[in-house]
Amino acid sequence: MQVREILAVKGQVLFTIGPNKTLADAVAIMTEQDVGSLVVFDAGRMVGMLTFREVLKAAHAGGATWSAVPLSGVMVRDPMSAGPDMEVDELRRFMVEHHMRYLPVMDGGTLMGVISFHDVARAVLEEQGFENRMLKAYIRNWPAESGGT
Repeated sequence: MQVREILAVKGQVLFTIGPNKTLADAVAIMTEQDVGSLVVFDAGRMVGMLTFREVLKAAHAGGATWSAVPLSGVMVRDPMSAGPDMEVDELRRFMVEHHMRYLPVMDGGTLMGVISFHDVARAVLEEQGFENRMLKAYIRNWPAESGGT
């Protein structure tokens, strides 16, 4: 299974924000849309990624003034990304090795979507369930052994 297949099932709704917005703006979007990440765009180009991890770090460091902190100071700049042809096993390994819960998917310079570790886990479970059903059907339809020769 490839990343593009996960995106096709998940849908490609993207939630973006500008780097000049504040953490309060980001938290409002993340809560209203029930998402754990936002892609930061500037002049039509992905310049960063904001996840709840960065929000919590900034809130902890900023104290009472956390909500006014500009995203440009807390976002992950030029984040790593996956390609649409990446296989799920490679994607899983990549996300685990780099301790990433959210990963943008880029096709050249075009953002195709964001894959979460939850999306990956769901895709793997669905793929395993399909394989399991196919194996059970194969076993059920296995020709009975003949009684003797």
